[in-house]
Amino acid sequence: MADRGGLGEAAAAGASPASAPGRNPTLGWRERLRAGLAGTGASLWFVAGLGLLYALRIPLRLCENLAAVTVFLNSLTPKFYVALTGTSSLISGLIFIFEWWYFHKHGTSCIEQVSVSHLQPLMGETDSSISEPGSPSRSRESEISRQNLSECKVWRNPLNLFRGAEYRRYTWVTGKEPLTYYDMNLSAQDHQTFFTCDTDFLRPSDTVMQKAWRERNPPARIKAAYQALELNNDCATAYVLLAEEEATTIVDAERLFKQALKAGETIYRQSQQCQHQSPQHEAQLRRDTNVLVYVKRRLAMCARKLGRIREAVKIMRDLMKEFPPLTMLNIHENLLESLLELQAYADVQAVLAKYDDISLPKSAAICYTAALLKTRTVSEKFSPETASRRGLSTAEINAVEAIHRAVEFNPHVPKYLLEMKSLILPPEHILKRGDSEAIAYAFFHLQHWKRIEGALNLLQCTWEGTFHHVSVYPKKELPLFIHFTAGFCSSTAVIAILTHQFPEIMGIFAKAVLGLWCPQPWASSGIEENTQDLKSEDLGLSSG
Repeated sequence: MADRGGLGEAAAAGASPASAPGRNPTLGWRERLRAGLAGTGASLWFVAGLGLLYALRIPLRLCENLAAVTVFLNSLTPKFYVALTGTSSLISGLIFIFEWWYFHKHGTSCIEQVSVSHLQPLMGETDSSISEPGSPSRSRESEISRQNLSECKVWRNPLNLFRGAEYRRYTWVTGKEPLTYYDMNLSAQDHQTFFTCDTDFLRPSDTVMQKAWRERNPPARIKAAYQALELNNDCATAYVLLAEEEATTIVDAERLFKQALKAGETIYRQSQQCQHQSPQHEAQLRRDTNVLVYVKRRLAMCARKLGRIREAVKIMRDLMKEFPPLTMLNIHENLLESLLELQAYADVQAVLAKYDDISLPKSAAICYTAALLKTRTVSEKFSPETASRRGLSTAEINAVEAIHRAVEFNPHVPKYLLEMKSLILPPEHILKRGDSEAIAYAFFHLQHWKRIEGALNLLQCTWEGTFHHVSVYPKKELPLFIHFTAGFCSSTAVIAILTHQFPEIMGIFAKAVLGLWCPQPWASSGIEENTQDLKSEDLGLSSG
C-alpha cells in the first residue's frame, strides 16, 4: 500500500505544469489578461467604491451626518439595547433552528445553498475563466462527481428475493414484516418507472396495471392483476405481479414468469415494428424492453434457486449480450454469484475484468469477489505466524491489498462474513457502501467464502490488523452558518440579560465602545443620565 502511494506521489510530482489539472497551455495573452481581470474584478470594484465615497464626502456632508448619528446613539436608553439584543437573539435562534432542521433533512445548509445558487452568479464568481466547458479538467471533474453520486445513491438490490415465495414465508413463521415501508415505497416507484408509460391509456389492461402498481395493499394489487388478465390474457405485467406477490413457491413463480415471457416477447416484437412512428411508440418500446429484461432476469434467478445453475448462467449471458446498455440493472452481479456457485473462477475473473472498471460504479460484490479470487490462491497455506517471520510473498501482498480495497469501499461487510453480526433477510434496495449492501452481499456470498479454506482467516487477520477501528463511514460536518447562528444567538441573549440586570455597567461599556468608534462629547441626555431613569417599574422588576 505504501509503495503504491509513493508511486502515485512520484508520478504527480513528475507531471509537467502544462498537464496539471485546471491549466490550459493553449491560452494566449489576451485570454490570460481577461482571466486575470475577471479574477481581480471584485477587488477593483471595492477600491473604486471607496475612492468615490472619499471624493464625495464634502458634497454628501458625511461628517455632519456622522455627528448626527453619534448624537442619536448617545441619546438611546438601556431599554433600547435590551430590546435590540433580545430581538436579535430571538431572530438568530429561529434561523439556527431552521438551519439545523434543513441540514438534517437535506444534508446541506440552506443559506449556503442559496448563496452559491443565486448570489455567486450575480457576483460573477464562475469557473468559466479558469476551466472551459469542453476542457479535460471540467470533463474529469464531472466524471468524478457522477461516479461519486452513483456510488452514494440507493440502488435496487440485484439479488432481491421474491415477495410471495420468500419474504412472505418469513412473515408466516415470525408474524413480522421483513420489508420496511420505505423499501416497499421505493419498489413501487421502480415498478411505475419500469412497467408504465404514457401510452397505457391505449390498452385497457395496461391502464388497470398502472393503477395496480400504485396500490399499497397487496390483495388490491393482486385483484387488479386478475382484472387486467380478464381484459387481456397476454398482459405481461399482470403475470409479473402475480409471480412476485401471489406465488408461494419458486416453482409457481417460474411458471407465471414463463407466461409473462411468452406475452412479453409478442408485445416486444410489435413495439419494435412501430418504434419509429412517434415518440409515444418509442416510449412504449422502452417499457416493453424493461418488462422483457426483467422477466428473463427473474427466470434466471428462479433457475438458480431451483439448482439449474448452468441454465441460469446461460440466460444471464444471453441477456447481457442482447441488451448491453442496461448495465444499470447490475445483471453481472447475478452472473458472478452463479459462477461462484459453479466454482468457475476463471469465468468469474473474466467478468471482473470487464466490469471492475474505474468508469463504472463499484459495488461490494465486485470488490469483495475480486478479493476472494486473490485470497483463494494463498489462503490455504497462509499463517500469520509464518508471514510475520518471513514476510509476505507477492501473491499474499496482492491478496492483502485486494482486501484493503474491498474494506475501504464497504467496511461493514467483514462483520457479517466473519459472523460477528447476525444476518437478516436482505432488503429490496441497498445503499452503496452502507450496512444494507453488506447484508445483501453476505447473505448470498458467505457460502462462497466458507467454501475456500482459509479465506475467512486471511480476511479476519487483514481486517483486524488494519481496519477494525479505522474504516468508518465519514460523517458530515456541521455547516459554518449553524455554528455562526448558534454563537450569535447565545452572545446576544447574554448581552440582553446583562443589560437587563446591570444597566449602569452596560451603559458605561456602551459609552466606552461608542467613544472608540465615535469620539464625540456625550450629550446631556446620554446613557449616563438615562441609566438613572431605568427604574424597577420600567423593567417590570420588584423593588426587592
